[in-house]
Amino acid sequence: MGDRLDTPYDIVHEGEVASTQDVSVDVFGRSGRAVLVIADRQVEGRGRQGRAWVEPDRGMFSSFTYATTWPIESRTLIPLTAAVAVRRAVASVAGVTLDAKWPNDLMSAGRKVGGVLVEATDDRVTVGCGVNLWWRDPPDFAAAVFDDDPGPEAATDLARAWVDEFRALTEPGPASWPRSEYEAACVTLQAQVRWDDGEGLAVGVAANGGLVVETASGLVTVEHGDVHLTARG
Repeated sequence: MGDRLDTPYDIVHEGEVASTQDVSVDVFGRSGRAVLVIADRQVEGRGRQGRAWVEPDRGMFSSFTYATTWPIESRTLIPLTAAVAVRRAVASVAGVTLDAKWPNDLMSAGRKVGGVLVEATDDRVTVGCGVNLWWRDPPDFAAAVFDDDPGPEAATDLARAWVDEFRALTEPGPASWPRSEYEAACVTLQAQVRWDDGEGLAVGVAANGGLVVETASGLVTVEHGDVHLTARG
């Protein structure tokens, strides 16, 4: 059920959903108000590039849908801006500093802790965010924010915190996106990377959010697709 509380957006808290992305879009479509959907469990979540969803013992599963005035060409910055917002929120709520992996994953010691998925249609944007809060026995590629179960309240606290950070970062407009903060946190930079069309040393983040890579034939900006780290520079 939606709850306006003291926020400029509605909050919907569900016990279990297939996908917070779908619920968030549906609620926004009916109300026309920005909405944050938080779920205790998400059984059919979506990862980037259509990857399967793997669920921790306790996670923060959330999606925020809102109407944007950002021009279409600037919306490539939304995933990176959201990653900064989540990173700030985790530091504030849990006292843990995470790294960013281009474009929108959150990492700890090389293991994935969370990620962001952005879906946009016309002037509607939905930012989904999942964070592993606690995981008794995580797979080798994953980690969690807390060593012990923080309880169900942690998910709501973190979800509200990242949305508030995200709104503060996006309201001034795309020209104010936190590029330097993202670059400082990004473990992809100064690493050897490869993607479908090439390989090289990642040296920066472009104004449009693309990854700038130094290759044998010169600088290339990778704007989408899978980028794999092969070694630190």
